[in-house]
Amino acid sequence: MNAGLIVIVAILVFAIVTVAKGVRIVAQGEEWIVERLGKYNGTLHPGLNIIIPYLDRVAYKVVTKDMILDVDEQEVITRDNAVILTNAVAFVKVTDPVKAVYGVTNFAEAIRNLIMTSLRSIVGEMDLDQALSSRDKIKARLRESISDEAVDWGLTVKSVEIQDIKPSESMQRSMEQQASAERERKAMVTRAEGEKQAMILAAEARLESAKRDAAAQVTLAEASAEAIRRVSVTIGERQTPMLYLLGEKYISALNRLGEGPNSRIVVLPADLQDALKGVFGKPRT
Repeated sequence: MNAGLIVIVAILVFAIVTVAKGVRIVAQGEEWIVERLGKYNGTLHPGLNIIIPYLDRVAYKVVTKDMILDVDEQEVITRDNAVILTNAVAFVKVTDPVKAVYGVTNFAEAIRNLIMTSLRSIVGEMDLDQALSSRDKIKARLRESISDEAVDWGLTVKSVEIQDIKPSESMQRSMEQQASAERERKAMVTRAEGEKQAMILAAEARLESAKRDAAAQVTLAEASAEAIRRVSVTIGERQTPMLYLLGEKYISALNRLGEGPNSRIVVLPADLQDALKGVFGKPRT
């Protein structure tokens, strides 16, 4: 009787284990890959599923929800030999679980490495300034370059975002030094341009002053000539008018000299008589 009971209990346990192995409940957002004797047999979708115990086994459990894949920061050399640091994040969805598990060993790691490689290639074709200011262009080209490979692996790349793209520390120092040198150069150019403009204006001012002085001297000479002509017409002699005007200017100069605040001595010329002759004319005989 005890042996019979043991057999019954063993049969019940076997039946329970068999049912447990044959019934599979798949959660929403997952798909399970079933193999029969080591070969792909089918895919279990969310809900209640029945498989053949001992022949079928669940080989892979694939998450079909959107996955977030972080791409580690890496150094990239641009076309002009500048070193920049960049990283990205990709949003990927498994659309074909069979290709995802049988097409590549680790699809998550594969797509991450593909993004890193493509990112280095794309940025390497750009100059530093272009790479730092073309995130949208890099993102579009990156998504386009990995889409075909992702489809072969049963994946859909929904979006790839460039998280950060910046020069390396050594490159930042070089850029700061270059910017400082450029600012100094512009300042020197500005100062030189200002000095040049000032010199030009000073030269123009001297030229204008010289022209005005020359014009004034010409005007004075013409006035003197006119005065001499008029006096000559009035007096009727050629030498007397000249002596008269020269004597008048001579006396005016002596007056200004005597009126100065520091003047203490008035110097009378030795030829005062001759000068006065120019003022008063020759005495009549």
